[in-house]
Amino acid sequence: MKWSGSTVDYLNYLKAYWGKSLGENGWNKALQDGILTHEIPGGATSSYNSSAVAGAVTAISSVKKSDKLELQLYEKVAIGAGQQASNPWLQELPDPVTRATWDNYVIVSPALAKTLLNIDLNDNGQADSYEVQPAKKVMKVTVNGKSVELPALIIPGTHPKTIGIAVGYGRAEQVGKAVVDTGKNVFPFSSFNGTTVNLAVADVQAELTSDTYKVALTQTHGGYDTKQGKRTEVMKELALVEFKEEPNEVRDDRDKELKPYGGLAEFEKQGTIYPYFDKPGIHWGMSVDLNTCTGCAACVVACHAENNVPVVGKPEVMRFHDMHWLRIDRYYSGDMENPKVVFQPMMCQHCDNAPCENVCPVAATNHSSEGLNQMTYNRCIGTRYCANNCPYKVRRFNWADYTGADSFPDNQSQVLNEVVLNMNDDLTRMVLNPDVTVRSRGVIEKCSFCVQRLQEGKLKAKKESRPLEDSDIKTACQQACPTDAIVFGNINSKHSAISITRTENSQRTFYSLEQLHVLPNVNYLVKVRNLDATEKDEWLKGDKKEEKQAEKAEAAEKK
Repeated sequence: MKWSGSTVDYLNYLKAYWGKSLGENGWNKALQDGILTHEIPGGATSSYNSSAVAGAVTAISSVKKSDKLELQLYEKVAIGAGQQASNPWLQELPDPVTRATWDNYVIVSPALAKTLLNIDLNDNGQADSYEVQPAKKVMKVTVNGKSVELPALIIPGTHPKTIGIAVGYGRAEQVGKAVVDTGKNVFPFSSFNGTTVNLAVADVQAELTSDTYKVALTQTHGGYDTKQGKRTEVMKELALVEFKEEPNEVRDDRDKELKPYGGLAEFEKQGTIYPYFDKPGIHWGMSVDLNTCTGCAACVVACHAENNVPVVGKPEVMRFHDMHWLRIDRYYSGDMENPKVVFQPMMCQHCDNAPCENVCPVAATNHSSEGLNQMTYNRCIGTRYCANNCPYKVRRFNWADYTGADSFPDNQSQVLNEVVLNMNDDLTRMVLNPDVTVRSRGVIEKCSFCVQRLQEGKLKAKKESRPLEDSDIKTACQQACPTDAIVFGNINSKHSAISITRTENSQRTFYSLEQLHVLPNVNYLVKVRNLDATEKDEWLKGDKKEEKQAEKAEAAEKK
């Protein structure tokens, strides 16, 4: 009000404004009640007229379907419209569905790939070795005379007549001391209609070029029903109608898989020296609900920031040297032309019968009295036996001195082709969490269940002279999860959130690769899809449906 030249104080100004309509009594009542209510006069009622809707439906159905290719521009979860393109955490964050980093690309359907690219889904979707990812064929996309060339990724579920490209790329970004040019700018393909920006283009020309381009993917396999066989021991999902018919199906499947160890009843006794509910101490565990996980990857970024996980750059990701402690695996099921998608966060499972601990020659990885699979970084000599022996492949090896923990000046940019955040710089090192050790070259690292937060919670409870509570501790991934899919706590306490979750959801609880008898401390709640009987049959068609029917017939015969 001073800027506007007024000499009246704000209270008198407000009172004078509202006093005109309310009066002094009304003003005082509004202050006393803390709210001002107005009665809204009733509007004229009218009957619903369906003729307009019927006319619209008729008009839409009469429109001749076009054979032209359509383009849909979209924003990636991490990069958005490009505001965060200079953030290396987000550049290296894998896209939830495509699992690609550092680039944008043309998303095409399996059907379009066969006709336009002359390649099959399996040819494009599988890596030809563990070290080098196959280069993708490059497409030239033209809209209104403007063209861009980008690699093509085959993504099941894409409409056969639609392609998609992410915006927000194509600028030379300053990442640390390096300038990184990622992707291509496709904003010129958009248009302004006078009100808003239109990101859909109805008529697009797309053609295959002779070039190839390497895209850094963190996952090169798609469905868990693969040519190598069913991987239902890794991921489990059911239709709702199926779950209602046989609510104990998941538990029965687990019991059948664990028969060599005496079934569920004897399974734990056969291999652990850390029995649950048998002592008053702490035993940390985690539960992940696949029904509520959306694959947004907020947990991945939170873990990255909390635990000083290094960014390695595109060349290293292409060699499968990515360092994420937490990854979100994406699986397709059903018809690959219109599949269902399920996400599974995968971190160190902190196994009670951990195969990594048995093979370390220097005892750098060991089991704590609280059920944690620990890493002693300054004892590790980098044999990587533990990573080879881990069935979940969640251990990461520092191939280079990513964070400058014990480096001499400026050696990092030479190693990584100047594509990563240079942590030797004083300013960029300020992003590091002082509560977490910065790992050096040549050691293995992995999820620690945010052990620094566990210690902080215990110290807080100790200072206040009270027992440790669930509210004292939240892991970074749990705190960042927008859908509360992750629950963490002490499984030795029957009153903790993790114990309650496992008890209340016992019919949906399963452990990934449980039959290996590694006794993981991370459980998952099975994905239950809201499908009726007809939709379930459509989803379970082919080999999967026949296998389900054979299993049911066998179970009925035994009964």
